[in-house]
This record gives sequence, structure tokens and C-alpha cells, in this order.
Amino acid sequence: MPNLKSVKVFALCLFIGITVRYLLRGSDRPEYVWKASTGQFWSKDLALDEESDVNALKPDGGENLGVPQANNKAEVEEMPQVLQAEVPSENKDAQRIVHLDLKGAPPKVKYLEQIFPLFASLGASGVLMEYEDMFPYDGDLSLLRSSFAYSVEDIMEINRLAKISNLEVIPLVQAFGHLEFVLKHEKYFGLREVAELPNSLNPRVPDSLGLLKEMLTQVMKLHPQTQYFHIGCDEVYGLGTSQDSKTWLKSSDGELGKLYLSHVTAVGKFMTETWPGVKLLMWDDMLRKISVNTLKESGLPILVTPVVWKYLPELDIKMISSWISRYEQAGFKRMWFASAFKGATGEDTMWTPLGPHLHNHGSWLKIISSLGNYPQITLEGIMLTGWQRYDHFAVLCELLPVGIPSLAVCLQTLKHGYFNEKAQAEVQHILGCQVRLDKDLCYGTGAFAGVELYHLVYTVHTHFQTSIEDLFKNRHLRGSFSPYHRKYNFGNPRNLGFFQHKLTRALTEWETVIGNLRSEMQSIYFPDTIEEWLEENINPHLERVREVLQDVQRVIQLRGRPKSQKLV
Repeated sequence: MPNLKSVKVFALCLFIGITVRYLLRGSDRPEYVWKASTGQFWSKDLALDEESDVNALKPDGGENLGVPQANNKAEVEEMPQVLQAEVPSENKDAQRIVHLDLKGAPPKVKYLEQIFPLFASLGASGVLMEYEDMFPYDGDLSLLRSSFAYSVEDIMEINRLAKISNLEVIPLVQAFGHLEFVLKHEKYFGLREVAELPNSLNPRVPDSLGLLKEMLTQVMKLHPQTQYFHIGCDEVYGLGTSQDSKTWLKSSDGELGKLYLSHVTAVGKFMTETWPGVKLLMWDDMLRKISVNTLKESGLPILVTPVVWKYLPELDIKMISSWISRYEQAGFKRMWFASAFKGATGEDTMWTPLGPHLHNHGSWLKIISSLGNYPQITLEGIMLTGWQRYDHFAVLCELLPVGIPSLAVCLQTLKHGYFNEKAQAEVQHILGCQVRLDKDLCYGTGAFAGVELYHLVYTVHTHFQTSIEDLFKNRHLRGSFSPYHRKYNFGNPRNLGFFQHKLTRALTEWETVIGNLRSEMQSIYFPDTIEEWLEENINPHLERVREVLQDVQRVIQLRGRPKSQKLV
């Protein structure tokens, strides 16, 4: 077994070699086409892919596992200069909050200890902690906890570490939609809006509000100093489906908007009455098609501040401006925006593309610069979301260390008004590597927490799958050891020997790299995350090589005997 030092040297050499070759490729990159999904927020069908921007960016082609490609060389060269929006002086103090989506790949507290100072140095003023099943719920709610949920002491330590770095901690607890981590449990099946689906809470069952009150109380108990609390309430799929909701709608002119608001305002009143000093936040998507008068009459504008979110590279500024205008007319006085620095370009994206996220923040800067048109609205901040799953049951998006360069670019862009030379220099100084927007890469050894894992994932992303595929394109393997040969356990040992050593060498080299990757993941993540990431991205491919190699070795030992009459 190679020692750890030699493993790291080998992995670093492989990374450097691949990186150099990748950077020298020039403009021979395949075209990449962005497509936006469409949908209706208030659709009564049970489709799970409605107007959600985390599903809006999907590649039609491209060889790099979801990394977006520029349409042409000129576009690549212009990327660093795309942002020229000036941040108005009245908005320069708006908060910049980094979202940590803990429903997938939650980092250990010791990693948070390393990255909180990094967040602050890059220009963040707080963290949005979407706990989901990582919160240490107790009593009747203890079944909601993940096997690796943070302890009470962990939450206290997270608060302490954030305070040291002058970061505001904003808890997020979903209070309507995206409650899969709760409604998946049989105990709570009766609280589902759609009996067959775990997505949304039934707002007309009395126990629903009781459950939420207990969840919110337990989280607030461990965040007594928080100034803000986010109640989610986005993407409430299937609303109006349950018999309870249908009965309520019959007595309320059938307005789904009123049904939605009846629940959100109930949650809002509980929070503001119990903790009057805490400002409530909520995602705005379900409010976009509710009339101004209905919003006014609900009383929601005095209870909650909307967080307007969009993650597309190029935002429809006219459309978003219309939302802001309607919210102003409805009586909202404060507002937040939400962008994305990772987790918004594909459900199973391994590597964070820089261009789309940079453009997304450039679009938001344009909107921020137009806020003078809305004198009654005060922008309090922008949340840079870093989605880790699209929902509780989905696969993992990019790991947090992989998204750090994108986060740095986005935070510095918001700080400076565009990604100019000064912003680039600050990113390079803080991260210890040079951002190459045209290559989606922070080039150099790097000095940020998790950089070793960043390099290893890059190696896997750019080379692993293609190298395995190349193995199975070997002409000797295709010509001398087909699935038919393996099925009947025969082959010419001479021909098999031509590629046996290639299989052995490739397996050995990649097992070394993956062993090092596993070691780096262990310093950041819990065992379930490591197992899931490897199973999704590595194990099936390596197992395929192992199985073929075992068959080759077995058939070579048969020394050229006739094919078996029995299936192997």
C-alpha cells in the first residue's frame, strides 16, 4: 500500500498535468445552450418541476459533465468585462448572506470553523443556515434528526464561530413546502396536502400549525440572539389538492392565493407575537401571482419580508421589476434578493461553472441600481444561495469546497459593482489561486479550506469518466473479450494479455486518487455524505473495471480452453 505522502504527490502531479492540458485546449470547446423551463406556480396538477430556477439551466450538450461552455471564443474573452453596474450608495451597506443548504453534504463544525473567516474576508456579513434534518430536534420531533445531525453543543459552537467572524446567523425552517424531511415519516402522513407526496403541508389540518410551532420554537431556543428568521414557504406543490383545502376554497371564492396566505400569516403571527424583535423572511415565488389587493388584505406585508429569488444567468429585469412594484403597492417596506453561487445549473452537477453565476450577480446589480424607482422599498440584503440538493430526495449538487471560487467571484462582484481587476486581485489574494472564468477554474495550488478536495474533484471531473470509457474502447478488449466471451468464459490468453496490464494500471491509479479523495472528504464530511458521493460518481465505474479485470484473470488461467457450455 502506498503511504499517504506518495499518494498526495501522485494526485497533485496528475491534477497539474490534467490542468495544463485543459488550459491549453484553447477555443475548441463544444457549444453549450441554455434553456429556461416554464411553468405555472398555481398549477393544480402534481408536476414537481414547476417554475423553479434550480431546474432552469440544463445543458443540451458539452463534454464536461455539466460545466457550461461559451458559445464562441469571443464570448470567453469578454466574460471578465460583463459587469458594469454601479451599486447605489444607499445600498452599499446591504447585507451579503451566504446560504448553507444542509439537507445535503452538511459539513462538520470544524470545517465551518475554517470557512466562516473566509466568508467574512470575501465580503459576507452572515450565513443562512437551512438546517432541515441536521438540527437537533428533541422530544416528539427527535425522529426528524439525521443520523449525523448536529448536537445542541454544535449549534452553540456554530453561533460562537459566526460571532467571532462578525457573521449574522439566520436560521431557515421550511414552514409549508419542501417539508419532505418531515412528511416522509409515517407519523406525519396525515399532514400531507397530497397523500401520495411528501412535499407540502396541509394548511387546514390543525396539527400542521402545531407541528410548525414546536419546530420553530426549538430552533429559536438555540438562536436567541438572531435578528432574522427565514420561514421558507416556497414551491408549495399540490396546494388545494386535499379535501380539507377544497372545502376551505369553496367558502373563499376558490382563491388558492388566499389559502396560501391564510397559512403563512398564521405562521407569521405566531413568530412575531412570540419573538416580536425578530424580522421574518420568506421566499417570494408563491406571492408573484397573488393580486395586490389580496396581499394587502391578508396583512402579510406587516409580518414578513419577501426574498425575491432568481438564479438564471440573464434575468428578465422587466419581469422582476414588476414584482417589486407590486410588492411596494401591497405595502411591503423591506426586501431581500437571492442569487446563486452554486447548485443552480443542474441536479447532479459535479463542478461549479463560474460564468452563469457571475452573470446572475451582474443581473442583480442592474436591478439593485434601479431601486430608486421604488421609494417605499428598502433593500436589506442579498442571499447568495448554495443549493446542495434540489429537494430532500434528490442527488447531491456540487460540494461546498468546489463552489468556493464561485462564491468568491460573486461576493467580490457585489462588493465592487463588477468583477474588475481589483476584485480579481482580492480573490487571488484571499484564495491563493487565479480565477480563470473562461476555464471555470481557480488556477494554482490555492490556500482556502478544502482546496485539496477541490483539486481532486477537478481531476475526477475532467478525467475520470473519460479515462474509464477509453479503457473499454480498447480494440483488443472489444475484439477479444466481448460480453459474449465473458458470458461463456473463454478467450485467447495472448490477446487478453494485451490489455490486462492497462486495466490493472488504470484501476490502481484511480484507486490511489480516490483513496486520497476519500481521506480529504473525511476531514470535512460525515460518512453518509462520503458514501453517497462515491456511489453516485465513482463506484459504479470502478466496479465495472474490477469485474472485467477479474473475468480476464480467470479466463487467462484457463489457458485457451473451449468456451463453456454453461453460462457464467
